[in-house]
Amino acid sequence: MKVAVFSCKPYDKRTLIKANLDNEMQLQFFESRLSEETVSLTVGFDAVSCFVNDQLNTQVLKQLAKNKIKSIALRCAGFNNVDLEVAEKLSIQVFHVPDYSPTSVAEHAVALILSLNRKTHKAYHRVKEGNFSLEGLMGFNLSGKTVACIGTGRIGLAFIKIMQGFGCNVVCYDPFPNPNLIEQGLSYQSLEQIYQVADIISLHCPLNKDTQHLIDTQSLAQMKDGVMIINTSRGALVNVQSAVDALYKGKIGYLGLDVYEQEGELFFEDMSDTIIQDSVFQLLLTFPNVMVTGHQGYFTDIALSHIAQTTIENLTSFRLGEPNNRQLTS
Repeated sequence: MKVAVFSCKPYDKRTLIKANLDNEMQLQFFESRLSEETVSLTVGFDAVSCFVNDQLNTQVLKQLAKNKIKSIALRCAGFNNVDLEVAEKLSIQVFHVPDYSPTSVAEHAVALILSLNRKTHKAYHRVKEGNFSLEGLMGFNLSGKTVACIGTGRIGLAFIKIMQGFGCNVVCYDPFPNPNLIEQGLSYQSLEQIYQVADIISLHCPLNKDTQHLIDTQSLAQMKDGVMIINTSRGALVNVQSAVDALYKGKIGYLGLDVYEQEGELFFEDMSDTIIQDSVFQLLLTFPNVMVTGHQGYFTDIALSHIAQTTIENLTSFRLGEPNNRQLTS
């Protein structure tokens, strides 16, 4: 079976080749994203493999169907970039990787919390320059702070365990509460309650019509002054313009982002010699209490290996016509 692999970086290529040791799949790698401009590259293939910023909207899916593509193997857990209803109508099967390494993303969220709090990134550069002054580097103790986890799936659960280890008071929100967490004494509260009590809010939920711009002017107004907000899930959970306004006012005291709503034009590329044509993003980077990383939360050896292995398994099950609980439906 011939597979066109889009948004493929060297590390993706290495892990996919290793996972495809028996050469069941004929993989052809494209560094470009799948979009209306690049969908013509899929002619002659049986399936495509895509990542978080590939475009799988109605127009692209119709062209994929016209090109006789029968399967889409996502190399990620999220699928907000796929119009599943259209894919189903076109008889294109879509698979994802729901559980590649929850601790990878959870640990990165904690890394953002620790860096923003203890300002280790600033301290590193000071010491490199021979400046050992501690002025301006004061942080706070995590122990005893109230941490809100919005979304208690696999990643949220891993995040909760870590923050409990720091001695934090963890409160949760999820439209589908986990009974095991309730049995362990975790408190599920409404978003309104969480916004009022949380010192730190970490987002671990999917992007859908109910969660888009979950963090906006209205929700921010309900939060404590100086709240820390962490987003390692999907960029559009946070309305960045609202966040910028809240940073100016001191409503947001710390902001850690591993994702960004318009990241498709920026992340995963070396743009160090480029003038970035995104004034909101550029403004965001000027704040001393903001830390942005380029969607690297998932980026660990274990996670990459598992993503590649599961992707090959998904493609194999499609080729053999075997049932697969990782297949997505609308």
